[in-house]
Amino acid sequence: MTISKLEKAAWGPYFDHVSKTLVGKQAEIEVASLAIGAQLEAQWLPFLGIVYDHKNDLVEVLLEGLDHLIRQPAEIFIDEGPAGLVSLKIDRADGIQEIVRLRDPLMLPAPGAR
Repeated sequence: MTISKLEKAAWGPYFDHVSKTLVGKQAEIEVASLAIGAQLEAQWLPFLGIVYDHKNDLVEVLLEGLDHLIRQPAEIFIDEGPAGLVSLKIDRADGIQEIVRLRDPLMLPAPGAR
């Protein structure tokens, strides 16, 4: 896996491109800081998309049943593997870190299938 920092000018175009490739994945969102520790905001919900809104300076992560807003992102790091984006870490201006992890859903056989 390769971890790299995304330059701010690339945030919007990168998220526009990667959102299309991640549909069907599941996502987990962890919010962490020294003051609050690590807390799960979402646990393996279907991923719908991610965008950077430069006008309001926020990253919006859309999951089924959750619209998660990350205000004032300062730095974004991405972790990519052979199959694409595995996770991203967003460091906010207030020192809080938000980590979005992605995975393929578990494919179970249909009930009654052998």
